[in-house]
Amino acid sequence: MSKNKYYAHETAVVDEGCSIGNETKIWHFSHIMANCEIGESCNIGQNVVVSPGVKLGRNVKVQNNVSIYTGVQCEDDVFLGPSMVFTNVINPRSAVNRRGQYAQTLVKKGASIGANATIVCGNNIGEYALIGAGAVVTKPVKPYALIVGNPAKQIGWVSEYGHRLHFNGDKIAVCPESNEEYRLNPEEKTVERLK
Repeated sequence: MSKNKYYAHETAVVDEGCSIGNETKIWHFSHIMANCEIGESCNIGQNVVVSPGVKLGRNVKVQNNVSIYTGVQCEDDVFLGPSMVFTNVINPRSAVNRRGQYAQTLVKKGASIGANATIVCGNNIGEYALIGAGAVVTKPVKPYALIVGNPAKQIGWVSEYGHRLHFNGDKIAVCPESNEEYRLNPEEKTVERLK
């Protein structure tokens, strides 16, 4: 266990052999398992499980009732909404041991996953993507994509502040909160931040 200064509620279980960054908070009935890495200034809500080998970057917010299974990595500033679900085996069977066959899932910087959404393993989530509540993600998600539904579909693009982007005739959109500009590349179906 790391010697950093973090807070763990008295009902939380923190196993030996994990690394926890300064100023991280771990709340009621959560279990932080051995060999996982949690960055600085994270907030781990109630009834959360962080499995062995999981890596969470800096300032990751994990809401209540989330299990982050082996094979998942979240970069800095990721938000995981209440009761959202990760999987780590594509074809689980109770009678077939598939330990060691866990699929990898990477959630990139600044992405948000809404309450009760499900991320099928092996599908990476791009930077600053926004996954709507209850969505079931069955394929990789592009940076800045707005994703909803079951199965999940992209319905637009969002800014780094989480606002839906509306592009003008020059394929430029402005975030109403930050005034950052974004350019749509319709041929490649991508968005980039300009300033």
